[in-house]
Amino acid sequence: MLMIPAIDLKDGHCVRLRQGLMEDATVFSEAPADMARHWVEQGARRLHLVDLNGAFAGKPVNEGAIKAIVEAVGGEIPIQLGGGIRDLETIERYLDDGISYVIIGTAAVKNPGFLHEACDAFPGHIIVGLDAKDGKVAVDGWSKLTGHDVVDLAARFEGYGVESVIYTDIGRDGMLSGVNIEATVKLAQALTIPVIASGGITNLDDVRHLCKVEGEGIMGAITGRAIYEGTLDFAAAQALADELSEVV
Repeated sequence: MLMIPAIDLKDGHCVRLRQGLMEDATVFSEAPADMARHWVEQGARRLHLVDLNGAFAGKPVNEGAIKAIVEAVGGEIPIQLGGGIRDLETIERYLDDGISYVIIGTAAVKNPGFLHEACDAFPGHIIVGLDAKDGKVAVDGWSKLTGHDVVDLAARFEGYGVESVIYTDIGRDGMLSGVNIEATVKLAQALTIPVIASGGITNLDDVRHLCKVEGEGIMGAITGRAIYEGTLDFAAAQALADELSEVV
C-alpha cells in the first residue's frame, strides 16, 4: 500500500483546501520543490500534484512550480499530476517534462471522448480522478454534482484503458474525518484496475483500516492535510503500510 503525499499548488505555493474551497486555503510551503524533496526523504514512493488554479481555470497555471518539483525528485519516484488538463497537447507536454501519470477529472466526465483519446494516445499514463458525494460524481472543482453514479462511470472508463482510478470522497477531504472505507471498497470491487483512495486520512488507524482492504484492489492512499498538520507522521504511515502488506 502506497502512502502518497499530496502537493496542492495555488499561486505557486503548496496549500491545502477544505472540501475544495479555494477561499479556504492554508499555505504550508512557499517552496513546493523543497516540500517534494522532504517527502521523498521521508520515504515517499510516489507524489500527487494538483494544479488548483488550473483546475478552476481549465488550463495549466502552475507549470513553473511543477517543473521545479520534477527537477527536484522526478528522476527518483513517479509523479502523478492533475488540474486543468483538457487537451492532448497538455498531456504530451507534461509527460515530456517528466510527469509519470496525468490525472483527468472534470474533463473525463464532461467529455468522455477526450479521455478515450488520451488513453489511446498515452497508454499506461492516464489516471481518472473521480470525486463523489453520496455516490454521485462532482465536477468543476466539486462545485457541481452530476447524476452520474461513480461505480458505473468508473467501470466505463476502465473499458477505455485508464491505468487506475483516484477516488475522493468530497465530504471527507481536508476534514480529517477518516476515510470512507465502505465506498472505496465498493468501487474497487467493481473494477479490475487499481483504486487509489483520497480524502479523510487522519492517523495511523486509517492506514490500518485501509491496509485491511488492500486485497480488494486498493493500491494506495493520497494524504494531505494530516501530514501537513501533524496528525499523521508520513514516514511512520508508510512503514506501517509496508509492515501490514508483508503480513498479508
